[in-house]
Amino acid sequence: MANVNIKFNGKEFLLSCDDGQEVHLEELSEQLNQKFENLKKDLGNIGENKLLLITSIKIMDEYFETKKKVEDKKKELKDLSSKFKELKSLVYEYKNNKDKEIKNLNDQQADLKKELEKNKYDYEKIIDDTTNQIETFLEKANQEDSIQ
Repeated sequence: MANVNIKFNGKEFLLSCDDGQEVHLEELSEQLNQKFENLKKDLGNIGENKLLLITSIKIMDEYFETKKKVEDKKKELKDLSSKFKELKSLVYEYKNNKDKEIKNLNDQQADLKKELEKNKYDYEKIIDDTTNQIETFLEKANQEDSIQ
């Protein structure tokens, strides 16, 4: 344990603290003494005990206000975290839906390509058959003209 001399309300006190906490204890005592001196200046000499009580109440008020703010921020963070998770879920759902839509469009495109290739083949077959029929017709017509 370490010992620290602190000054409060013009008096020196020897306090003990854990090793390495000396500077922190000095800072805390300076803050407490500053609050005490400010109240003493504002309220006058109303007695050390009453000033200590008012100083303690002010410090506790600051503590509870800070604690309340921390709790509010924790709640905000929890709400934001929940909203983020919901948003993340919606993003993944949207992505999955778009992936399905893309797959469907790719499947439709593949089917359309097959249909176009089949139609091209059928069209070329019709043209070939028609060309053959015309050639056959012309050959017969030429033969009939030659016979006559």
